[in-house]
Amino acid sequence: MDKKAIKTFAIQARRSLIESIKLKLENLGITKDGVAEKMSQSTNEIEYYGDKGLSITGQDIRRRRELVARLKGMAKQEEWSDALTDLIEEVAYTWFNRIIAIRFMEVNEYLPSGVRVLSSETKLKVPDILREAFEIEDDLGGYSVDEHGIIQKALDTEDPTDMDAAYVILFTKQANALNHYLPELFEKTDDFMQLLFTPSYSSGVIKDLVDDIKEEDFDVDKGGQVEIIGWLYQYYNTEPKDAAFKKKKYLSSDIPAVTQLFTPDWIVKYLVENSLGRYWIRVLHDRGDERTSSQIAQSFNWQYFMPEAKQGEVSSRVSLSKKRVEEITFVDPAMGSGHILIYAFDVLLQLYQSEGYSRREAAQNIVERNLFGLDIDRRAFQLTYFAMMMKLRRENRRSFELQLHPNVFEVPSTSLELKDFSGAKDGNTSDSGNLSDVLGRFGAGKELGSLITFKNSIFDDKLINKIVSEREAGQLTFEMSDQVHHQWELRNLIRVGKVLSSRYTISVTNPPYMGSGKMPKTLVKFVGKYYPASKSDLFAVFIERLQHLTKEDGIFAMITQHQWMFLSSFKALRERMSSWPIINMAHLGTRAFEEIGGEVVQTTAFVAQKQKLQGFIGTYERLVDFDSQQKKQHAFLAAVQNPNLSYVYRTKQTNFEKIPGHPIAYWASPALIHDFSVGKSLGKILDPRQGLATSDNKRFIRMWYEINFRAINFKEHSTREAALSGSKWFPFNKGGAYRRWYGNYDYIINYLNNGEEIKRSVLKKYPYLKTPDFVVKNTRYYFREAITWSDIGSGLLSVRWRSPGSIYGNKGSGAFSSNQSDLLMCMGILNSSVGKALLDIINPTITRNVGDMSKIPILYPSNNVAQKIKKLVWWTKTDWDLDETSWDFRCFPLVQHIAEHHRNWTVEAAFQQWQKEADPQF
Repeated sequence: MDKKAIKTFAIQARRSLIESIKLKLENLGITKDGVAEKMSQSTNEIEYYGDKGLSITGQDIRRRRELVARLKGMAKQEEWSDALTDLIEEVAYTWFNRIIAIRFMEVNEYLPSGVRVLSSETKLKVPDILREAFEIEDDLGGYSVDEHGIIQKALDTEDPTDMDAAYVILFTKQANALNHYLPELFEKTDDFMQLLFTPSYSSGVIKDLVDDIKEEDFDVDKGGQVEIIGWLYQYYNTEPKDAAFKKKKYLSSDIPAVTQLFTPDWIVKYLVENSLGRYWIRVLHDRGDERTSSQIAQSFNWQYFMPEAKQGEVSSRVSLSKKRVEEITFVDPAMGSGHILIYAFDVLLQLYQSEGYSRREAAQNIVERNLFGLDIDRRAFQLTYFAMMMKLRRENRRSFELQLHPNVFEVPSTSLELKDFSGAKDGNTSDSGNLSDVLGRFGAGKELGSLITFKNSIFDDKLINKIVSEREAGQLTFEMSDQVHHQWELRNLIRVGKVLSSRYTISVTNPPYMGSGKMPKTLVKFVGKYYPASKSDLFAVFIERLQHLTKEDGIFAMITQHQWMFLSSFKALRERMSSWPIINMAHLGTRAFEEIGGEVVQTTAFVAQKQKLQGFIGTYERLVDFDSQQKKQHAFLAAVQNPNLSYVYRTKQTNFEKIPGHPIAYWASPALIHDFSVGKSLGKILDPRQGLATSDNKRFIRMWYEINFRAINFKEHSTREAALSGSKWFPFNKGGAYRRWYGNYDYIINYLNNGEEIKRSVLKKYPYLKTPDFVVKNTRYYFREAITWSDIGSGLLSVRWRSPGSIYGNKGSGAFSSNQSDLLMCMGILNSSVGKALLDIINPTITRNVGDMSKIPILYPSNNVAQKIKKLVWWTKTDWDLDETSWDFRCFPLVQHIAEHHRNWTVEAAFQQWQKEADPQF
């Protein structure tokens, strides 16, 4: 599969469709400035619009009215320009999805007519639908006299203009005919959508698709469908995603683009086989099947199934011996283009066949009973719906005639209120609270998506049931009354609400990733209220939501960013996770996704049991050190074959509770965990503190050699003495590059009158602060001796001695003590390999914040090594001062050995002299 070609096509197709639609709108007198009136020469039969005086007649006049009505309705909820942009996007992706769907069906011979629409089976330049137009007339719903004449003329003359005119008719006829079989994707185009798209086989999107994308990429016998649909969906969103990432806050319309990410195939298989597959293995074992888990998995060819660790005494599980495959429900609440659901379809098909079902009967049951999916993006919904129907079609040639509706849904938004329903207005019931609750929660449907939930009892409300059952609405049209439209919309809300409120046997998803700082206000408020333990990021919110969706005897599985395993902001979530045993975790680290993140986005995939099991031993595959997606995949497969590999760990979650903050540090050895039990935390020995943030480094910070040397105050003093000194420039500890023991004395800061200018700047930049203490903090620790480190780094820790006289920055935090020996001993331990191992348990990310450093357990060595650490500091200081960029530089090393007064120089003598003179306190 040529992903580069697919990406190029998808991006260009979107651009081409949008430009074409904009042009057609302008020709209809519809622009960002509003809707133009028809020109004076217009009549009842023909209307003229735009600078070019283009005309529309017949049905197109009605379609334009529908288009204007739709736009004006959207403009009630947003600005006109935004409504116009959203509608253009909707029309573009709708036709894109339809074109992709037709291409898929023609390649796999799924079209009811059996005739290709976009291409020729014999590789002719003209699509087969033109050559065989009259043979398939009945399949396309018949032709009018005018249409018949246009098609016949094209076949007679083969003139390009005539052929294009005939192709527009035939393509539209085919799209309308497919409405009968795939109504959610091919909604009737006898509306404004048809007015805004003119299909062409000789240029544009259709030609590019046929020419540039390999046909075999769509062929289900060659691995097509999931891959091609998923990548086309992701790449189509490339430019909207790039544009949204630049925003400080996302709009609701940005959410689909910025959170959509196609999940690699092997990770999907890992998630599904270790959740759905594992559940079925438990069913078989409870029935008395004596085969091992591995043997059962091999019989189904589940390559990514990882058997459980050998368990000791574990609290009993619910017996599944009576569970039938028809009763297993599987949900993906952030389904995207349906990758996870489609593989779940394949696994369920295997289970049904093992129970004696035919493939045809099994496929129908899976669509009707087993699989459920939700997404806020209509594009995603349409593609998942289509993918499910194509899976069904592959197993049953007559499936289109069944007119099944897969249980996949777009989570809607609504602007409906109680007053829009006559039953509520008439006061026929005293209790309309349930209806109000339903409408209120779906009012922010596009922001909240699958996070919306209700009590199931709400849908037993008499008023709700009365409204939705008053009339069975057929195909929704613009001519229907407002009341019928409202009834139709409410019926859809109830249908989706019931899906959101149900519990499922298996819940699996790749959730959206979005930090709270980027969330729309409505979403921030909602997750803060209902998901306080996980509100820092949307992926973490979905961890909680997924377990809520899962039945008590069920399993849930996800791939998420890995911050929740370690960061203090997710501590409450980790404590909740102790109630949901982690069965398996593939800790992926960086580069699990080809399309994102490089060294930034780190992920983990895990499978958890909803039922609490005391004493359960989980299995963890540490794949973070494998530096590509392919290597991670191969490493996992190797672990399946040999679970005794060095990067496979087994541990109980109760062990995590022995570590401050409960990090998911599965790789921690018993000895290191013991250190946390018996050691004294660094925060109880020293006083770690974060320092000052200037809010404008360019203004207040300089390299020391940029200022007159005599103007810098290097003296040791208190904060009060510094203020009284009248000095403006003081040494500033800003963190800096990797360097141990001593160094990075590079910067100075303008701290005149205790930083008066900095404080004014802070209050000006952050007017909501009452005082600047939020950024100018811990001032009583300024100018004291300390040990310090940079807040960002990788590899071994880099802790340095800081002599008295410096102000500490937020990127160069310090740990303080009146006991110099404690400072030295803690620095020695932190700079050892043990120090790095302990910090990695607490937080293995690249951040070294004060809170995490405070948790490192300190066990003093039996012999006092403080004097040796002093020498390390001195040697490193000597090395630092050999460079002329040090403010203590005296002369070049080659010169100092020539000097007469250095003839009796020794290391020990120099060290002692430094103790006496250079830094008497030290």
